[in-house]
Amino acid sequence: MKSSKTLALIGALLLLANSAAASEAATMKPSITALEGTWTLAFADVRHPDGTRGHDYGDSPKGVFQVDHNGHYAMFIFDSARPRFAANDRSKGTPEEFRAAIMGTSSHFGTVAIDPATHTLTFHVVGSTYPNSEGTTQVRHYTMDGDVLSYQVAARPNGDIPLTGWKRMQP
Repeated sequence: MKSSKTLALIGALLLLANSAAASEAATMKPSITALEGTWTLAFADVRHPDGTRGHDYGDSPKGVFQVDHNGHYAMFIFDSARPRFAANDRSKGTPEEFRAAIMGTSSHFGTVAIDPATHTLTFHVVGSTYPNSEGTTQVRHYTMDGDVLSYQVAARPNGDIPLTGWKRMQP
């Protein structure tokens, strides 16, 4: 009888310990809900090595960032001043038109995770307008101020640091 009471007590303690650990893990697990939804581009700037700040995608960039409840995302940033193709046919663009089209956009999709403790977003890029980004993992430090999410991208080879901001769209 004594051993069955001991086993029952041990079982109850293990159940309690597992429940407490699961509860702690749930509260510590970063939640994608902080990012879930649709965001519109607030700014797409660049900080130069000399400390000055400029616009990375023109004076009036446009874009959208969407995140679902599983962390799947799609992001599009466009320079709204990109020139139209004179031939009105994407297969007949000039080298200058093709260059402006690709340099005036940044688009990618995949999955994203958020870690509020380290203030980092981790993007797992599946597809991108810049093929070298495909299959990469990119970590970005972020801040969240109300409905505005902003982060910086790793420095480019020339030392420029892209700065991006998104404003949450209301449903």
